[in-house]
Amino acid sequence: MSKSLFLPLFASALLLSVCPLAAGADSLPGVESFFKNADLQSALLSPHGRYVATVNVMADGRQVLGVRDTANLNKLTIAATTKSDRIESLQWVNENRLSFTQKNAEMEAQGAWREYAVDRDGKNFTELINGNRRYHQEFTGSLIKSRVLTGYYRFAATLQDGSDDIVVIKYVFRDADRSFLTSRLYRLNTRTRALSDLLEGPQPSNVRSWLLDFEGRPRLAVSEVNGRCSYSYRAPEMAGWHEIGSFDCYRRPFIPAFFDSNGALYARAFYHGTEALFSLDLKTMKLAAEPLVNVDGFDVRASVEQDGASKKILGMHIQSDAESTVWFDPHWKDLQKKIDALLPATVNTLRCGPYCQSAPAILVTARSDRQPPQYLVYSVASGALQPLGQAYPAIRPAQMGLRDFYHYRARDGRQIPVYVTTPPGKLGSLLPTVVLVHGGPNQRGASWEWEREAQFLASRGYLVIEPEYRGSMGFGPAHFQAGWQQWGRAMQDDLADAAQWAAQKGWADPKRIAIMGGGYGGYATLMGLIRNPAIFRCGVEWAGVSDIETMFSVVESDFAPDSLQQYSLKTLIGDPLANAAQFRASSPLLNAAKLTQPLLMAYGRLDRRVPPASAANLRKAVSATNAQLEWIAYDDEAADWQNESNRIDFWRHVEAFLDKNLKTIN
Repeated sequence: MSKSLFLPLFASALLLSVCPLAAGADSLPGVESFFKNADLQSALLSPHGRYVATVNVMADGRQVLGVRDTANLNKLTIAATTKSDRIESLQWVNENRLSFTQKNAEMEAQGAWREYAVDRDGKNFTELINGNRRYHQEFTGSLIKSRVLTGYYRFAATLQDGSDDIVVIKYVFRDADRSFLTSRLYRLNTRTRALSDLLEGPQPSNVRSWLLDFEGRPRLAVSEVNGRCSYSYRAPEMAGWHEIGSFDCYRRPFIPAFFDSNGALYARAFYHGTEALFSLDLKTMKLAAEPLVNVDGFDVRASVEQDGASKKILGMHIQSDAESTVWFDPHWKDLQKKIDALLPATVNTLRCGPYCQSAPAILVTARSDRQPPQYLVYSVASGALQPLGQAYPAIRPAQMGLRDFYHYRARDGRQIPVYVTTPPGKLGSLLPTVVLVHGGPNQRGASWEWEREAQFLASRGYLVIEPEYRGSMGFGPAHFQAGWQQWGRAMQDDLADAAQWAAQKGWADPKRIAIMGGGYGGYATLMGLIRNPAIFRCGVEWAGVSDIETMFSVVESDFAPDSLQQYSLKTLIGDPLANAAQFRASSPLLNAAKLTQPLLMAYGRLDRRVPPASAANLRKAVSATNAQLEWIAYDDEAADWQNESNRIDFWRHVEAFLDKNLKTIN
């Protein structure tokens, strides 16, 4: 396990031998086939693998939480149903009880969630967190014993002790300006709602996040003050905490990742240009000489499969250009080979509970660039695979485009990762093209697996270019830092360079290139049309930032009250005083007169990143000089189209807009 692993890149060619490209389309799948709520939203094995829980969506819109016996999938029990708020995540509390998290657009805007618990047979349904932050925070500490918690609490972790308890985290805000102060962990009984401190005695202050060990004990706290991150550690046998490091948050020599079932800490650290995963000796505070896992060209973000009984790390799910699994255990390597032989046309992810070695069943997620997720249960005893269902059964792989991963050279020489999705059966001709810009911006944008936005556009005949422009994460610290304070500048150049690269490759029709995105991608769409009108013929943006300065100053913004976020914004975006001229030059609002191309804009009235007043000001400024503006506003949305009907409506508008302004233009 001390050996570094260099993993090969995936490519669409992996599947060409078993998934021949075929037009095979009698009729294209409708917009709703891509953008409705998934038929099978999630599946999760119980801790010992005897049951599998699923969240399905019925034809009438109801979500159904069902539980099946893995020895006989025909044995189905309906544990809960809901038609209002979406089930966001699902957890097994123990082998008999589950909890699940729900939210809607209003809660999304508040940053709050609901939490419920129920036995697998549907009994003892209990509301735990009501998701409402409008209630006064008067019930704190010993005052809360068995009440439904407010939206200032959130599910944090399960406990592997067989109890009916879970761990919840409470976020504490300053009364004066609602800025974040700290967080605190509690143990919550999912039957009685009894709440107790998970930790006794003094605790670190200004805690942004916690790291728990395999048994759910808090072992490491990450505090943040004025851009400095401090790590405080507490061993199981210790009563107090001691600091083990304090660094600039964006220049940390290591970032704690997880504790294994033996209590060993693993951390991400710089290695040959990217972040690799190392074991960290808590006595000497030294990283191992060689990484446990290293992926050439990519930062390691690992999801661990480990067994609580044998205290072994069995393997890790990681991501290069696509998701894959590294197995350290020979038995699991063999299982992967067996299942891959049964499902040769897909990349197959094997998951089990915290007691993998003794589990009678394994959950398999099978997918590819053209195949949405399918879920199956593998019987360890019989070697049989039984299907649970598909996320989007109306999608036919033959009607989807091939996705591939490339790099292109930006104008300053930086290599920019990029995903390209080609319309099915359209190779060898100049294509109308969409540069699809991911949000964030400081996050990983795409992966090789099926992606509904890109595949919807490809199914309509568009070449889709998804640049991982500088400032994106997952490709090494240098690529991330190259995007600092580059909103509307070099980050924007990367998008224009992507479009020109695709045209130079002979793929994109240079006269028919659009730019599109949401959040930061919406901002980049506006700036792309402003700065590069000769490259981008039209644009589609939703929830795009209208003016950089307002992120710091408008009190309704979800950034403005938080001093910690203010520090991050100054590092990542710039200082509104020192960089005032740059902010003005990179403001869509102040440059709205230059937005003359066809433009579709959409906003939600619950959005706090771009409050309604800011969106309205931008609309007024653009419409003053642009007769080709199309505007959509959803009263019951924040920024990411939580409501299925709105999501489908929006993409129908997108389809019509691109048909009119891009597809048939000569």
